[in-house]
Amino acid sequence: MSIETSKPRRKPGLMARAVRFVLRLMWRILWWIGSRTALLAGVVVGIATLAIHAQLPEVDDLLDGRERGSVTLFDRNGDVFAWRGQQGGVLMAGEMSPHLVNAVIATEDKRFYAHWGISPRGIISAIRINLSEGRGPLTGHGGSTITQQTAKLVFLGNQRTMARKLMEIPYAFAMEIKYSKEEILSIYMNRAYLGAGSNGFDAAARRYFGQSARTIEPTEAAMLAGLLKAPSRFAPTTNLTRARNRADLVLRLMHEQDYLSDVAYAAALARPATLSKAAAARAGGAYADWIMETGPSLLTQNTQDDILIQTTFDARLQRAAEGALEQVFDELVREGSNAQAAIVIMSRNGAVRAMVGGRDVGPSAGQFNRATQALRQPGSAFKAVVYAAALEEGFRPDSVVMDVPLTIDVPGSGPWSPKNYTREYLGRITLAEAFARSTNTVAVRVSEDIGRDVVRDLALDLGWQTDLAEGPAMALGVSETTLLTLTGLYATFLNDGLKATPHGLMRAQIRGDMDPLMQAGTRTGTRVLTPETSRQMVWLMGQVMDANYGTGTRARLEGRPAAGKTGTTQAARDAWFVGFTGDYVAGVWMGYDDNTPLTGVTGGGLPAEIWKRTMLRVHEGMQVEPLPSWEPGGQFLQVRIPLGDAFTPETRSRGDRPGLIESILQGILGGGATRGEG
Repeated sequence: MSIETSKPRRKPGLMARAVRFVLRLMWRILWWIGSRTALLAGVVVGIATLAIHAQLPEVDDLLDGRERGSVTLFDRNGDVFAWRGQQGGVLMAGEMSPHLVNAVIATEDKRFYAHWGISPRGIISAIRINLSEGRGPLTGHGGSTITQQTAKLVFLGNQRTMARKLMEIPYAFAMEIKYSKEEILSIYMNRAYLGAGSNGFDAAARRYFGQSARTIEPTEAAMLAGLLKAPSRFAPTTNLTRARNRADLVLRLMHEQDYLSDVAYAAALARPATLSKAAAARAGGAYADWIMETGPSLLTQNTQDDILIQTTFDARLQRAAEGALEQVFDELVREGSNAQAAIVIMSRNGAVRAMVGGRDVGPSAGQFNRATQALRQPGSAFKAVVYAAALEEGFRPDSVVMDVPLTIDVPGSGPWSPKNYTREYLGRITLAEAFARSTNTVAVRVSEDIGRDVVRDLALDLGWQTDLAEGPAMALGVSETTLLTLTGLYATFLNDGLKATPHGLMRAQIRGDMDPLMQAGTRTGTRVLTPETSRQMVWLMGQVMDANYGTGTRARLEGRPAAGKTGTTQAARDAWFVGFTGDYVAGVWMGYDDNTPLTGVTGGGLPAEIWKRTMLRVHEGMQVEPLPSWEPGGQFLQVRIPLGDAFTPETRSRGDRPGLIESILQGILGGGATRGEG
């Protein structure tokens, strides 16, 4: 039997003992520095937290942080069709749908009810993800809790600096002390921006789904919560497919965190969220912009309240106009064309029902309303004003006029000779035929005979809002106007001579207040034309479409009486068709934003086709409404124009109307020509 003896342990060498001593010393120094630093930081955070806590306002003061109010626009049937301003709607989190609250927590801060304002685990996880994706530790994922995000929304702003990130900590602690979890969540869910002018989840629910945040289902809740990451990118009105994909991710998080059962999760995936009709259509953009620009600024631009505005807008007519425009450009215009077009539809009293401000092409497609902002020459479409003035002065549709070459001495400019579009002259014709053929020489003769001031005064009485040309070319539509104004002028003819001022705002009130801030009264209109004149003008414009030689035959509506007038300007830079049925007035303009001439287009071509297809859609299923009637007949009138080398205002003799006067007219060709409508 042997006895084992243990070997004596060797003592560490001098070098090892020295290393251990240095490590222990460094650890103690670091511990001393770290503990004191942590203590100091804790004291600083504590003092900052108490200071911030003392200054925090009551929760009610933080729920609605918008700088100004919103405007919600309703159509003639009381349905929402557009929103402007900063939409808002204040609800406490407990009043919102539980699905919505769960979706926000599952997406943004699953430990919300467990932490005290910050989540170290969340911050560490975010730093790890950022580094793994090749970004800086604080770039990208922030690891912020809902409390920190609320502090940033309300107090700190969006600057991505280390100082701002550090300030989130005392603010988060102070808020956790001051407010309950539900109050913090309520502030966050009312202040978060969710795209399309929507501040808060109730506003977004109404904006995208047409319902309150109280009644949101899981699919809608997931889509709304998904907007928090990037409101513009994931807005369903921008890209519905992308928004649904994001919503599916939120639904998965809700399922993993037991907010949705297996059955509810599967049902939600099978039935993705759909937009409300107004949100899906994004209807009335140009119309809504017009209301916001022309309405009282205290209600539209500078309001501190949420304003509800009822308008004359008709979504069905808007779809009709948009569909017709798209169809014509798809079928009849070369692919890739940047030509623009605009449409206005109104009732006979000037109530604007629909407005297309342009096509979605070009750099300013969605920023410029060509129906209300573009000042363009109406060309021969202005002749309706000239002829109406002549009828008021005693002319008749069957008055005999002369279509022969004409020269006028214009003081300061010399001789001026308007020419017909066809370069042909028909001699003795009636006023009605001259109007239907859009004869330039007759329009100028008539304007000069009755006096330019008479034409100018009537244009202003009808609603013309811009300066009118001083020379004889005024009769050929060289003065600029907007499509909305011109369409309103034509509505007066249908309205039996009562001025039809374009309007859209009917009633405005503050949300929650039943008493209106303003309300449009009954619009009877000022009498501008006699009923006889207005009905004669309707008949004349009917000949433009019905007579075989009329310039507007392409716009005929089979089985439905209609009337209108074409217009084409110099070098075809603008082409127009404005007309009406017994129900609606519609105006169409076509051209290029940069005034490039149209190729092969006159007012009687594509604009007339757009007008026709628009009106066919507008009147689908409607009973036929007759036009105001007037029957030709009675004595012929011939206007006496003096002989001479040139026709000038100084040598004009109007003759005795309405007697029958025979005269011989002779015109002499002169200088430059003005091209009118064909």
